[in-house]
Amino acid sequence: MFKVFLFLVIFIGNIFALDNPPGVDCIILEDENSIICKYTHKRLNHDINVTFNWIEPDGTITRKRELNIPAGHGSVYDYRYIRGRTHGVWTMQVLDGNKEYKTNFTLK
Repeated sequence: MFKVFLFLVIFIGNIFALDNPPGVDCIILEDENSIICKYTHKRLNHDINVTFNWIEPDGTITRKRELNIPAGHGSVYDYRYIRGRTHGVWTMQVLDGNKEYKTNFTLK
């Protein structure tokens, strides 16, 4: 019975993951000294390349990283340590082909 329940949870979760619109989100884990940003994309049958731009409060791109989302996968992430980062409102920009996705987070 447990295996059937587990299968249903995973199956339903995958259905909802397929319908999620593309987007970027960041979380700050102060206890781990980390900022983790995740880009979610619908699962495709081919690889796609995206670019993560970490933009400081003054508008300077301090890190540009090209990442590959393998076929069949729906997300990719990048992270940085909090310590040593400029305080203020940061922007995480993800470029996916000719589309741009952004989110902001604040370091205090």
